[in-house]
Amino acid sequence: MRNRWSDADAGDGPLAQCAYGSRLIGTEPTLVLHGGGNTSVKAEVADVTGAPIDVLYVKGSGHDLASIGPEGFAPLRLARLRELLTVPALSDAQMVNELRCALLDAAAPDPSVEALLHAMLPHRAVQHSHADAILTLTNLADGEAVIRDVFGDDVAIVPYVMPGFDLAVRCAEVWREQADAATTGIVLLNHGLFTFGDDTREAYERHLELITRAERHLSEHASAVRVAAPGPARPTSAELASLRREISDAAGGPMIVARHADEATAEFVARADLAEVANRGPATPDHVIRTKRVPLVGRDVAGYADCYREYFERHHRRRGTELKQLDPAPRIVLDPDLGMLTIGRSAKDTDIARDIYAHTMDVIAAGERLGGYRPASEEHIFDLEYWDLEQAKLRRSGPPLPFAGEIALVTGAASGIGKACARALLAAGASVVGWDLDAGVTETFAGPGYLGQAVDVTDPAAVDTALRAAVERFGGLDMVVASAGVFKAGAPIAALDTDAWRSSMAVNVDSVALLFRETHPLLALAPRGGRVAVIASRNVPAPGPGAAAYSASKAAVTQLSRVAALEWAADGIRVNVVHPDAVFDTGLWTEEILAKRAADYGMTVEQYKRRNLLRTEVSSATVAQAVIRLCSDDFAATTGAQIPIDGGSERVV
Repeated sequence: MRNRWSDADAGDGPLAQCAYGSRLIGTEPTLVLHGGGNTSVKAEVADVTGAPIDVLYVKGSGHDLASIGPEGFAPLRLARLRELLTVPALSDAQMVNELRCALLDAAAPDPSVEALLHAMLPHRAVQHSHADAILTLTNLADGEAVIRDVFGDDVAIVPYVMPGFDLAVRCAEVWREQADAATTGIVLLNHGLFTFGDDTREAYERHLELITRAERHLSEHASAVRVAAPGPARPTSAELASLRREISDAAGGPMIVARHADEATAEFVARADLAEVANRGPATPDHVIRTKRVPLVGRDVAGYADCYREYFERHHRRRGTELKQLDPAPRIVLDPDLGMLTIGRSAKDTDIARDIYAHTMDVIAAGERLGGYRPASEEHIFDLEYWDLEQAKLRRSGPPLPFAGEIALVTGAASGIGKACARALLAAGASVVGWDLDAGVTETFAGPGYLGQAVDVTDPAAVDTALRAAVERFGGLDMVVASAGVFKAGAPIAALDTDAWRSSMAVNVDSVALLFRETHPLLALAPRGGRVAVIASRNVPAPGPGAAAYSASKAAVTQLSRVAALEWAADGIRVNVVHPDAVFDTGLWTEEILAKRAADYGMTVEQYKRRNLLRTEVSSATVAQAVIRLCSDDFAATTGAQIPIDGGSERVV
């Protein structure tokens, strides 16, 4: 493993260097994934009285090593932590309280639950990772013997103990029994590696040295000849959406389901022993909150849920406390015909599960080549899954947003009302697929919950291709916002341009009919019922001269939507229409056009913008909020409605 340390980049002082070393291991996926691992450094500082005090700076719980800075570390009184290690027992609640009380800064993040272990070690700098190579060697039936063979007496070896006070005490015992001046690391079976040194650079370089030795052993004893496996058959969008519906029903709420069919996944799911090896457990118990203990192999969601409930019944009583069962839906699905599906309440969660299980597949495969993959026991994994301190990591994100786990498709998402709707849906927790003819739609929003696709909504082949890709990314469809539209230059009917007429109809009506046809099977499978919002126009109830193509096309799409509301109600799909007017922050309006129109009415631009009964300005965001409400449970009993968003129009009222 390559040493990436640079003194020029490390910064000055022990804390800055600890943060730098943390980022070095945190950005290496074979060492740390999504919040795993922890680091620390000990230093002497002056307290508020000016007296010197020994401090342990340890990673704050919930901070990611890949991006952590000095502010992500919790400063603790080292002497107090070492006093805590002398007590005979400490509950999790007591430990958390004592760690908070030992902080020098009340505003600091909660310290890592492994702070006491860091305090126990006599070295100034400590680094801890869940390195794939170490997990592979420890997840063997003779893992302890293999570790001793690879590292000799350079490391102390600790059997699996759940993180926290008990692990710190056990490590202290092993340290007294096994460690000496030449010891450079501690290997925690089924868990990971600790290394230490006089400074972070030494701890980091020792970390790399030990992992390189583990990787060399794997290369010599468990190297594999990659055999290309046939790629999984591509399921239909309806198949994926149907499976998502079953998973969401088991989970008790809508879930995002992402499909992966890369070469490594195809090779793993093609294993003849897939069900047997995949059902032994995760590479380390720490991963269970993201992947569950085992994946679903195949597609029997109900059977998986039953097995999960049995697993809970087997173990929950021995904890001695009242536990509430988590939802029994899988987080990983492995199937020779599907590849791998990863599942979560958000697209980010599915990506985390993907990253973790991609490494798990490598660990399992290498372990099998070394004689058999044998992870931590079912009991240990259950204890970690239902450990309150581990569940707290998930609770920090707060209660779910209104549309968490749901997927919305927005056409015309690169600008104007479509962009505002996409933004509002993302803010409400939905994953959003944005379509637009403008290629910039692919970068309109950032983050895993957004998929921008350059699509000509009038092209059936392009719509089919984009929709299939969207379903593979998120698993289905819950909401459609049909916002794409055109307004051709005004002209009286006597001078009507045929191409302009056909273009208006193609974009404003025909494309929506195509969209309805293609999305109906997916909306019918939406876990909470499908919802459609169509952006029409005030011109439907109150057309204006010189806008025949626009007014007629918007009237036609309104009638199309009414028919859809009639036909789709039996499928639980709600279809509603909004009629905006005078929305000036769209591409249809420029400063020059606004100024001319205002002058025509003898008004200032600001007066013209508020030329309605309520004297209020109607923005794209105003329309988006109405769309959000229509798609929410607030309008669960409404379909076929037409709602004006115009500030009140004398021509309509």
